[in-house]
Amino acid sequence: MISVENLCFSYNGDGKAALADINLSVEDGAYLALVGPNGCGKTTLIQHLNALILPERGKVIVDGMATDDPRNRREIRRRVGMVFQNPDNQIVGTTVEEDIAFGPGNLGLPPHEIKRRVEDALEATGIRNLAERDPNSLSGGEKRLVAVAGVLAMKPRYIALDEPTSYLDPAGKRRLLAVIKKLNEEGLTVIHVTHNMNDVVQADKVVVMLEGRIFKAGTPKMIFSDPETLVRSGLGIPGALEILQGLRGRGWNVRTDLLTTEEACEEIAACLKREGVTR
Repeated sequence: MISVENLCFSYNGDGKAALADINLSVEDGAYLALVGPNGCGKTTLIQHLNALILPERGKVIVDGMATDDPRNRREIRRRVGMVFQNPDNQIVGTTVEEDIAFGPGNLGLPPHEIKRRVEDALEATGIRNLAERDPNSLSGGEKRLVAVAGVLAMKPRYIALDEPTSYLDPAGKRRLLAVIKKLNEEGLTVIHVTHNMNDVVQADKVVVMLEGRIFKAGTPKMIFSDPETLVRSGLGIPGALEILQGLRGRGWNVRTDLLTTEEACEEIAACLKREGVTR
């Protein structure tokens, strides 16, 4: 488990809190979505989870190891893999296969183990067909999958993804989200940072941050049960829920506690059927 206890942090020691009194736990196998507007502290928080940033006050503990103990950092960074917002910042190989092998190679693993890990990572992310490609020739979505594969090859227990679907087209978003969900179902703990509320509906737990603090936490349905408060706080709601609320406001007898596009389509179809509307 990852445990964050009374975490406080400010940049440049200027006293302005980037994070203030953060208490959070991430249990083994969880899918945690961390959401909030730009500048609320999401990235700063996840960079504490693998000791890229150290607490000013408070503690971050990964599987019993405190991040502020330098003896723990190598193992913590192996266990908590990080996928940065810009995949170009962590792609170093001249081919996809070479890039994925970079991390295991730095662990000093034997060649046969590196090869096995690369093959497993290519398979897990569905990019085996890209193995010989130059990463610089790939689309944004493909580069993000390469970055995920590179982290997977390190055999982490947790993976933290910083805005992984930003600037992707709808098809790229769906593909990447499907890979993330599949990895979680196979046992990998996921911490997914996003400001896109459509991305969080597949999470087990959502943590909403505002101005460096935790504003709300709960299941997706709990978080979106009070959409007015979220909107007033400068946050959005999933598109499916927005459509259902709009229809409800126009007199349609539809549920407004559904979050996915599939659920919304089924509910609208059922409503039309109840009203006797046919094609």
